[in-house]
Amino acid sequence: MEASEVFSALARACDLAGAGSSDFDLNPEFRPPNRNLRLAGVLVPFIETETGVRLILTQRSSALKHHPGQIAFPGGKVDPSDADEIAAALREAEEEIGLFRDNVEVIGTLPFHETITAFQVTPVLARVKAEFAFRPEPGEVAEVFTVPFDHISNPARYVAEGRHFRGQYRQYYTVPWGPYYIWGATARMLRVLADRIEQ
Repeated sequence: MEASEVFSALARACDLAGAGSSDFDLNPEFRPPNRNLRLAGVLVPFIETETGVRLILTQRSSALKHHPGQIAFPGGKVDPSDADEIAAALREAEEEIGLFRDNVEVIGTLPFHETITAFQVTPVLARVKAEFAFRPEPGEVAEVFTVPFDHISNPARYVAEGRHFRGQYRQYYTVPWGPYYIWGATARMLRVLADRIEQ
């Protein structure tokens, strides 16, 4: 796809009606009842490069207490100073990877994703207006890297795998890219996007 077609497809994906996703989609029997979910926002930033449109992702520091070493979108919980989930995603992207909000054009949002850690996460799709120097936040982000749009937008690239977690065998989506094992909530939200683009 040409870059203009990619960004048009992303906008259409945001406009489609539909329910949200969850870390429990492949394991509905493990969903706890009556959960109090905390609001969060993540930025799903796409940038046009010489090799096509690419998605910017992070690898979390291996020293973190929660989700060490995992592949993630820049983002986090909604703070009292944030107007909404979009504001939280933009703030966190600035802090985590050095992507300033004036270099971001918000395209729209996908339905929220419920995580196993009790967050209601809103994925915020965005176009990065110009290339910028990645600036990983020390102690939180180990690496910032990009993945081709063609890879993450193809539902056939996604595979359900499983492992034992807290004494239970759980399944989850994966969409590996080179040395990066993209899985869990990140892969699930990207699978939602891929399915919407294919419609």
